[in-house]
Amino acid sequence: MAKLINLTVFKRFLSSNYAGGILLFSCVIVSLIIANSPLSEAFNQFFQQVIGYESESIQLKYSLKQWIDDGLMAIFFLLVGLEIKRELVEGELSSPKKAALPILAAIGGALVPAGIYAALNFSEPTHHGWGIPMATDIAFALAIITLLGKRVPASLKIFLAALAIVDDLLAILVIAIFYSSELHLTYLMYAGAILLMLVAFNRFGVKNIWAYLIPGLFIWYFVHHSGIHATIAGVLVAMTLPTTPDATESPLEKLEHALVNPVNFIIIPLFALVNTNITLHQEMIGGLTSPLGLGIILGLFLGKTIGIFTTSYICVKSKLANLPEEASWKHMIGVGMLGGIGFTMSIFISMLSFKDPLFIEEAKFAVLIGSLISGLCGYLFLSSLAKKKIKS
Repeated sequence: MAKLINLTVFKRFLSSNYAGGILLFSCVIVSLIIANSPLSEAFNQFFQQVIGYESESIQLKYSLKQWIDDGLMAIFFLLVGLEIKRELVEGELSSPKKAALPILAAIGGALVPAGIYAALNFSEPTHHGWGIPMATDIAFALAIITLLGKRVPASLKIFLAALAIVDDLLAILVIAIFYSSELHLTYLMYAGAILLMLVAFNRFGVKNIWAYLIPGLFIWYFVHHSGIHATIAGVLVAMTLPTTPDATESPLEKLEHALVNPVNFIIIPLFALVNTNITLHQEMIGGLTSPLGLGIILGLFLGKTIGIFTTSYICVKSKLANLPEEASWKHMIGVGMLGGIGFTMSIFISMLSFKDPLFIEEAKFAVLIGSLISGLCGYLFLSSLAKKKIKS
């Protein structure tokens, strides 16, 4: 009986909205502990092992770390793409009135942090990292707002989810345009031809998910070799999946449901485990007050809060949109703080921004600190609003 109860509790935990965030946070802690222990070298060597297949015409031999960063993360981007398309067709982004607030708030919440970073790193060798503080980590942000439960309006969680999805789209565009290497047009043409075939499948009503996923593997291969980051292939494939604006479960929704748990409980935690194994040293602590560190920390915490709140204020006052139901302007400040949890996408862009390993490590550490400050302040601020409401 006790085992049955424990199993039920475990299943309930896995199905909760905050389980993925808690697992992700746990992997970050484990990774940091390993990185600063005698196991560090063995840990790094393990993920530098090269596996795959290679011939004169095919190159698929990479380290385990690269398979995670370029391969498994493409599945993460596939899920993000599916979420974006679903929201555009039937969700919070499906009409101009509903979409205006999260879209404009996400844009403001991306431009202000990038501006803060760019101002602090102007003419510095780290100027190329302006995209790092632009991102919001949907898993962590939603995990924290879910932990607040009924202490915040339900509409606030919907707004944050929509904002984070638009934020992901902006980050994807930034990666594709500004953080890709030299382009090889032949590979891009191959990928484009297969993508057009998938668009045709959609138009002709092909519903079999594998008819999209198998060609999608070839798109990933050609995009990977084109100079554009391979993860973009996941988004491109996602946009071709058929869906419907009604309650009928579409191929897109079936695939989204199938991917949610593997992405949240395997792929993102594994990415965190591999990419947050930061060995702390004196230079890194000092790096928090360098233009690089300050640009990221202030960009995530202040930039996101100011950008999201100010853009939302202008948007509502100009009657382009309405505040989320039962939400106040103080709630919007709290949501802006939670938007400063950059983590997954910010660390991802950090690795694309620099070639110097020290800059990459300092950027990752600054992302961790900035995200921690944003998440903690956002949680405490929104929680305090609920307490004041109860007292009054």
